[in-house]
Amino acid sequence: MSSWTCDGVPKDGKQYPGVSPHTPQVNTGPDCIICGLPKEAMNPGQAGKSKPGKTVMAGSSGNGSPSWLIPVIIAIIVLILGGGVAAFFLLQGNNDQTINPPTPSPSPTPTVPTPSNGDAISRGDKLFLQSTPNKQAGADAFAQENWPGAVTAYETAVQADANDPESRIYWQNAQAKQAGNPLTIAVAVTTTSSPDSAAEILRGVAKYQTEFNQSSASGRLLEVAIIDSSEPTTAPNVAQTVINTPDILGIVGYGIDPGSQAALQQYESAGVAVLSPLTSSFQGSTLKTIPINEKEDELLVNYLQAVGKTLTQYAAQQQPSPKIAIFYNSDSGYSQQLQQEIINRLPEVQGNLIEQIDIISPNFDANTAVSNLQNSGANVGILALSKSKVDQAVKIAQANENNGSPLLLMGGDELYNADILVQGGDAIAGIILAVPWSFSPTDDFAKDALQSWKGRVSWRTATAYDATKALVETVSQNPDRSLIFQKFNNGVTLSDSTTDFNLFNEVPLVQAVKGNEGPKGSDYQFDSLK
Repeated sequence: MSSWTCDGVPKDGKQYPGVSPHTPQVNTGPDCIICGLPKEAMNPGQAGKSKPGKTVMAGSSGNGSPSWLIPVIIAIIVLILGGGVAAFFLLQGNNDQTINPPTPSPSPTPTVPTPSNGDAISRGDKLFLQSTPNKQAGADAFAQENWPGAVTAYETAVQADANDPESRIYWQNAQAKQAGNPLTIAVAVTTTSSPDSAAEILRGVAKYQTEFNQSSASGRLLEVAIIDSSEPTTAPNVAQTVINTPDILGIVGYGIDPGSQAALQQYESAGVAVLSPLTSSFQGSTLKTIPINEKEDELLVNYLQAVGKTLTQYAAQQQPSPKIAIFYNSDSGYSQQLQQEIINRLPEVQGNLIEQIDIISPNFDANTAVSNLQNSGANVGILALSKSKVDQAVKIAQANENNGSPLLLMGGDELYNADILVQGGDAIAGIILAVPWSFSPTDDFAKDALQSWKGRVSWRTATAYDATKALVETVSQNPDRSLIFQKFNNGVTLSDSTTDFNLFNEVPLVQAVKGNEGPKGSDYQFDSLK
């Protein structure tokens, strides 16, 4: 299908409830990935051509009932938006167009320069995250196919920094190479543009890789190739390189940005299975892949509908008939969609919309905005912001802290990251966020991850683990690309997932509270809000 551009303003004379203008978005599927308008809505010549008796609703399927997509991975990616989302599948992308919620890691993750097309894939010979002498020694040995040397160097790197998932994946890869005949999959993450988010995802992948390799019944160990999907313009070329590498049996990752869409179309044509938010659906306990042009925006829209519902319901519990102000950034499709879903849910809770504030407006000032809201009687402030606007979120929180009648501050998963805890300090105490998975000290996965990574992990680690498990279980049973592709087209049954499949009924809430298990430099952490 040829590309087309949508700005959220219908040109065919029809009415599309719930749609608002947005920055121009290039699409390749039948519907806009930001607002859900169909392609024909941008064509003035389509006016009057719709079939009688059919109500046009942007973002809905032809039968009027959305297909709930899997909240597993992957996380994706997470969600998700400026590099990286998941929600439930790795939500990676650029220009704030995917749900890719960042996550707090024990310390910021340095990165290396963006690789060229040919260097955007590594099994251990190239480093995408922070480099250390031990890691570099491992990469050099791996490139020379010196497997014992690579095993030793990467093992030393893991011992020196237990929180680095790249070292652990490459250590496992070197062992798989040394054993011979590995099973190989790939994970696409934005290592250059969002290294912290990528590290969170890779921790989930590394955890399952380690478990699989320790218990492999066939003796074949799992190898994971890391794809840096930070640069959308190179995504098609990188995808072709993967397609031309037949031992890579399946992929987890990619988002909804144009580069990811182009790559996913290539994988689909080549018969390579990819678990991504644009190519996966979830019904009951069955995960299946679908054509990229079939229902490409459902994960984004349905997830944000659930977030809007959860946030407004909680606001109404705390403030009956809440008077809500929404902060958003109009340069982000994620932010605009979340803003609209919150507005759509207000009548259900007898909520009142006091004001919508675009923080990228040249006249925006956090102190002035919060002061005006106090005068207007607002009692709830929802920060429907993308992760690139964390600094503005902190300024709003600081202004609110000094307000005589502070707003109840809430937000989406994009604000779930280390930066807001470190920069916000006492100002962000009590802020409530809706995220796909929350850390609980009684949760087995959380406890194991805390021991493995010497720090808390986020929803992205949990969902990445689930997605990797779903892919690898199928790959290990049918280590053939065409069979794997067919298997996922038909649907595979999932069990024992870390992520709650009831996610879309009620998104978990977390709250920033005092604690010593948050990121380095902060006295706060996100705890589950029961």
